[in-house]
Amino acid sequence: MSDDKTVGIVLVSHSAEVAASVAELAKGLAGGGTSVPVAPAGGTEGGGLGTSAELIAAAAASVDRGAGVAVLTDLGSAVLTVKALIAEGDELPANTRLVDAPFVEGAVAAVVTAAAGADLAAVEAAAAEAYTYRKA
Repeated sequence: MSDDKTVGIVLVSHSAEVAASVAELAKGLAGGGTSVPVAPAGGTEGGGLGTSAELIAAAAASVDRGAGVAVLTDLGSAVLTVKALIAEGDELPANTRLVDAPFVEGAVAAVVTAAAGADLAAVEAAAAEAYTYRKA
């Protein structure tokens, strides 16, 4: 990857607390002092459960460093909200991708991989590979 461009990560959850906690966990496991821009986008503007296109768009803009933005989601309607934003074409930074990955494990893999200087395709692949992690 060239210069100081780093892939940004957005974590979309129906809960502001879950999104913030997963962001904290992923950054902590990536070394804590990582320079990877990670933004939670959880809940609604009023603080309730749900998803907000406005919060997602703001989070994506805040992490965009020119290397792309990987968006991970928790549940179905969050996926639909992100897909709608991508379809709009002008609501999210250029080169924003919805990443099909488990929320927690994928977030950790994405942040660790981005911290190593990987490009968006590699960040997406690492997050998606988290589906293969077996726990038993």
